[in-house]
Amino acid sequence: MREISGRTQVIAVALITALCMLGDSMLYVVLPLYWKEAGLDSLWEVGVLLSINRLIRVPLGPLVGKWYERTGGRAGLVVAVILAFVTTLSYGFQGFWLWLAMRSLWGVAWTFLRLGAYSLIVTVAERHNRGHLMGLYNGLYRLGSLGGMLAGALFATWYGLLSAALVLACCSLVALVLVFLFIRPSFTNQTAVSVEETGASRSLWRQASIQKTMLTALLVTMVYQGMFASTLSRLIEQRIPLLMLGGLVLGAAFLSSLAQGVRWCWEPWAAPAVGRLADRYGRKKMFVATLLTGSLLFACIQGGLPLEAWFAVLLGIQLTATIITTVMDTLAADEAASETNSTAVMTCYSVITDLGAALGPLIAFWLDEHAGLPVMYLGLSIALFLIALSWSVRRGQGSQGSVP
Repeated sequence: MREISGRTQVIAVALITALCMLGDSMLYVVLPLYWKEAGLDSLWEVGVLLSINRLIRVPLGPLVGKWYERTGGRAGLVVAVILAFVTTLSYGFQGFWLWLAMRSLWGVAWTFLRLGAYSLIVTVAERHNRGHLMGLYNGLYRLGSLGGMLAGALFATWYGLLSAALVLACCSLVALVLVFLFIRPSFTNQTAVSVEETGASRSLWRQASIQKTMLTALLVTMVYQGMFASTLSRLIEQRIPLLMLGGLVLGAAFLSSLAQGVRWCWEPWAAPAVGRLADRYGRKKMFVATLLTGSLLFACIQGGLPLEAWFAVLLGIQLTATIITTVMDTLAADEAASETNSTAVMTCYSVITDLGAALGPLIAFWLDEHAGLPVMYLGLSIALFLIALSWSVRRGQGSQGSVP
């Protein structure tokens, strides 16, 4: 079999993920507008459908992780592509219960995609390029988010939801070609026998470095993907409910989607660049610096800044999200690469980040109701500062073999 470089495999798995998530990304723009065409009776059903896939990933992660421990290759990606095709195609049909089942299946597909990509990256990357490859993956697969939102919205507007679902489902099938051309049948260095013989899974979680990495991932994901993302529209609404721009009236929902959409535009080139810088100058140093920057930006949100500067702060927070996500993923991959059972580490990391993203909105809206957004965002600022402080102390006391 011809030799395929690690970088080529990472690019391939990123594009596979992007093609598979076209339909999912379309729904976040289209479903709140065309929910009646989907056969739904109320908007609360939209909320359930957009969240069930993430909730189901939390208990599912360990099971899929076991799959990769035993198969270790592209079979999981083939399953993911087939499920992505079926679920995307189903978005053209009607009925809440059908959609609920299909959205749950999409949660299964995403788990296979994400853990497969993590396992591959840990296997093919070295310390000197792990950040770059992780950033390359994060940046390229976000093309699916951008493409799904744009293409899905256009096709749904012009031809209806059924046509949009059919087109995007056919696009997802292209990922099968990439799987068989560029992904080897086995891309992990471990076997089920070696994992069981070493007993790695029993002693893994006693290590302080892994515990700290996972706790940090939970908190950081809760802050950025959960609490900030879910309250951004309310934050904008409180500051400026309507904005007049060139005769157009822009609401808080549009401004929120614009602020978040900008991130998907810069991630394909920004995330790989961040990863390369992290490889060159040190992951922990960049992680601490970005956490401190994020802490300052969150503190400035309620500081009475002029409107232009206030929007710049929001974009700055989105930029720190790009950096922190890429570096955090790389730090987790560093921990996994040093363990016999690397898949178990990345499985736990995936479950932890899903849990943080799921808990974030619940905590955010409870705090918003009982304390208000100003208090909550001040708390987020303090939380990021304390996380940065803990990693600074660790870096100062770092052992000889620690990652820079």
